[in-house]
Amino acid sequence: MAATLETGTKIRVEGVSKVFGKTPERAFALVQAGMGKAELLETTGHVLGLHDIDLTIGSGETFVIMGLSGSGKSTLIRHFNRLIEPTAGRILVDGEDILRLSEPALRSFRRRKIAMVFQRFALLPHRTVLENVMFGLLIDGVPRARAEARAREQIALVGLDGFEARHPAQLSGGMQQRVGLARALATDAEILLMDEAFSALDPLIRHDMQMQLKQIQSRLHKTIVFITHDLDEALLLGDHIAILRDGELRQVGTGAEILAAPADDYVARFVRDVNRARTIRCGDLAEPGIAAGAEIGADAALEQAFGALARGPVTVRGADGAPRGVLTAGRVLAALAG
Repeated sequence: MAATLETGTKIRVEGVSKVFGKTPERAFALVQAGMGKAELLETTGHVLGLHDIDLTIGSGETFVIMGLSGSGKSTLIRHFNRLIEPTAGRILVDGEDILRLSEPALRSFRRRKIAMVFQRFALLPHRTVLENVMFGLLIDGVPRARAEARAREQIALVGLDGFEARHPAQLSGGMQQRVGLARALATDAEILLMDEAFSALDPLIRHDMQMQLKQIQSRLHKTIVFITHDLDEALLLGDHIAILRDGELRQVGTGAEILAAPADDYVARFVRDVNRARTIRCGDLAEPGIAAGAEIGADAALEQAFGALARGPVTVRGADGAPRGVLTAGRVLAALAG
């Protein structure tokens, strides 16, 4: 029977730990007794990948997991589709413990519930864009005509109309990543796992892909788990952000919460040089009320409000047009000062 979860929860990670090595259970017992990562490696030759991770990921949100190399972020995301099995803990998706799924149920889960977008595109070089996007659907037994129609819809959604007959080698890196995204979307999976999906792209193309992902998400409302080592990217994309270090969870919160109140010195150093004007959203600082002057969207970066704020307070409105509050110059200056 599915476990009872909070309303709106899509993924719940409970006490997940991962030890890599020949006898992980024995090594994990040492971790539970207080042995640290460095000592565990020196003493037993085992690597502590994750330690006691607890996370709640809401349905329809973009949840970013970030950290430097070796922090455990890619290890963690691979637990969500069981490419990696934990040493301890539970992972619930829609209240169901996926660690208890049988092999047939796990295959179905991977085909229909969850999809992954890789850093290196993972396209089939001998197949066209259309064939790459519809490949998973055909493997899943979807009739060809319906698979092709679905693939064409997703190709249009990612802005590749007219490129259906091209092969991957004929596309730029950004276009290849759009094909990978379209392929994941074509399965109509409820959850998208994106592991450093844009990190191999040039900066301008990377920004274009980030903005396109935000645009697509505003229409589709998928549950997206996005891995990155780039804090600016995390702040731009994430509804919530989890920061890992050496396999341990250091802080979870919105971008504004993490910038305003870092949990420890490590997180404080991480966020120290962030361009707050570009990463904090107007809606994050809105106070109750309505201003008589200009208006701005809640999702707009603070720097977009500077001109209007020079003339007085600004009304902040949500995507539905409803007022979210008022933004004042004093509130903005305090946030930028940290």
